[in-house]
Amino acid sequence: MRNQFFFQIEVLKGQINLANELVDYSIAHHPVQDIFAKDPDGLKRQREFRFTGTLGEIVFADAYHLPRPTRSFGAIDGQDFGQDFLLSVNGSEKSLDIKSMARKNNHFRTNYVLNIPAYQMKRKHIVTDYYFCISIHQNDNHYIASFLGYVSKKEIENGKVGVLYKAGTRRIKDNGGSFVFQRDTYEVDFKDITSPLLTSSIQKMRGYKQKTLLQPYKK
Repeated sequence: MRNQFFFQIEVLKGQINLANELVDYSIAHHPVQDIFAKDPDGLKRQREFRFTGTLGEIVFADAYHLPRPTRSFGAIDGQDFGQDFLLSVNGSEKSLDIKSMARKNNHFRTNYVLNIPAYQMKRKHIVTDYYFCISIHQNDNHYIASFLGYVSKKEIENGKVGVLYKAGTRRIKDNGGSFVFQRDTYEVDFKDITSPLLTSSIQKMRGYKQKTLLQPYKK
């Protein structure tokens, strides 16, 4: 198992405020309809999706002392070709695409997954080396960001980690519920995500706590 630990930190008010500002700008300046356009609650879901993604990028930047994003996904001048940050990984500089998701808590199991739409990996001009997984949830009116770690795009493409599910595939959740993929999608188990880089400054951040993945539910 690659994931030996992950860590959580508390999201600060200033980070939340910046995320809201960037998202409002992106929605106001997004000229192209997206998958949320046909949903009755589409605008609400669109905003929640972009807020989570943008907030994840902000907390990542602050954790690793990198420049904060100045645009949110969807802004006409906010496209990044799959490169949110450049970070030294295993001694060399790599291009990271931050994948942030909203969850109810951060009690994660080894068989929980990171979903990556296949089209994002196959677009022209994509420069991603690694996908970095962040989960965000609310606890007592505070946002908590969990840094799960990173996974190689090349290893996903080569079939070393992850599984590709075609559009229309029905998947069963741990709670017995199900859903159908609307697009070809890769699933990468959390156990196959390499633990994040941990620094002394991160360990001093508000709400820092190191955690480990739980074993899957027994059927």
